[in-house]
Amino acid sequence: MKQQQEQVLRSVAQEDIRLIRLWFTDVAGVLKSVSIDPGELEEAFSEGIGFDGSSIEGLTRVYESDMLLRPDAGTFQRLHTKDGTDVHGRMFCDVLTPDGLPSPADPRGALERAVQRASEMGFSVFAHPEIEFYLLRQPVDINHLEPVDQAGYFDHVTRGLSNDFRRKIVRALEETGIQVEFSHHEGGPGQNEVDLRAVDALHAADNIMTARTLIEEVALAEGMLATFMPKPFINRPGSGMHTHLSLFEGDENAFYDPSGRYQLSEIGRYFIAGLLHHAREIAAITNQHVNSYKRLWGGGEAPSYICWGHNNRSALVRVPVYKPSKRSSARIEYRGLDPAANPYLALAVLISAGLDGIEKKMPLAEEAEDNVWQLSETERQILGIHPLPSSLSDALRAMRSSDLVAEALGEQVFEHLLREKDNEWREYRRQITPAELRQFLKVNG
Repeated sequence: MKQQQEQVLRSVAQEDIRLIRLWFTDVAGVLKSVSIDPGELEEAFSEGIGFDGSSIEGLTRVYESDMLLRPDAGTFQRLHTKDGTDVHGRMFCDVLTPDGLPSPADPRGALERAVQRASEMGFSVFAHPEIEFYLLRQPVDINHLEPVDQAGYFDHVTRGLSNDFRRKIVRALEETGIQVEFSHHEGGPGQNEVDLRAVDALHAADNIMTARTLIEEVALAEGMLATFMPKPFINRPGSGMHTHLSLFEGDENAFYDPSGRYQLSEIGRYFIAGLLHHAREIAAITNQHVNSYKRLWGGGEAPSYICWGHNNRSALVRVPVYKPSKRSSARIEYRGLDPAANPYLALAVLISAGLDGIEKKMPLAEEAEDNVWQLSETERQILGIHPLPSSLSDALRAMRSSDLVAEALGEQVFEHLLREKDNEWREYRRQITPAELRQFLKVNG
């Protein structure tokens, strides 16, 4: 750690970087930032930067408001200003209590604990997110959202705004050191996807936060609005964040077994079983908003039922095809996660659920070979395929009794989220929607 800090200090001095941005998130996953002069950086590494934690959602209570930010030197990246004329530095931070201990309410800390648990079991965790989002024209009329194009899946629109945008966002991400594996137009009009290369789970969450920020900034600079809302359109596909996970034991992929079905190891099967077993409990974290359940139950390719499959895109967990010569790419894909989730908390509960499956050697049910959406309710019951929560209220009910989620998040975050999400659900229930008005008001003309 000390060596990384010294490298950052040298880079800042040599490149004449005039501003350092320190990033962290609140419990809801909203990015927070404070800027410091490079002259303050050495002290920030050694002692942290003080701030009022009671003003940040979920971090602490008013009567214990003093908190510290300590930058993680391993996350140092260079960010260009919007006009490209200047470069500033950026680092993610760990949130600490005044005595220098990890804050129990730090979302990044929750993921660090999950990663540490995996390490104690002999595993390192890697994640590869596929971030979907819609691009809308400005100015935005919330009563009539207008996508920037009418293209579909993998369409190449000559001189289209989405094509230019993806090229610019890929360049912006790669300039910060984040490697992009794919980018393409998704199924909905104005819907796009950017897939980030697999990295260790902690830096994957950092990269998701960076990508969401850059996507929003580049969109605004281009006169558009990028939204990670899970379901902005009734009759269009929702936006997900399918996330590929893999475990390694040293240099060996723990999910790979040449003799296993689909070359999936016993450890991989246990991990999937843990994800499925806890899927309802963790849904309020992987799908944290009222709108998230309109994606899960709104049609398209969103998973609604708890099952796994190989090439079955109706399954919650999928075992993707990979090149036989690339056994290191053996992985599983969790398809329930959406791009509005707090990536630190979401990865923390996914990893915890999978590790629980390994520790308890949970048996994996038979795979779902049929399109689960097209089965009858009776057929699903016979096959033992249960639904995901149908609403945020349903998800909170499942989470409230979950020891796994409480342990993964820590008591303070767990209780805060239950309170805040209960409030979100109550506020939603009070709303009168245009659809209800159309149903009851028979207006002539």
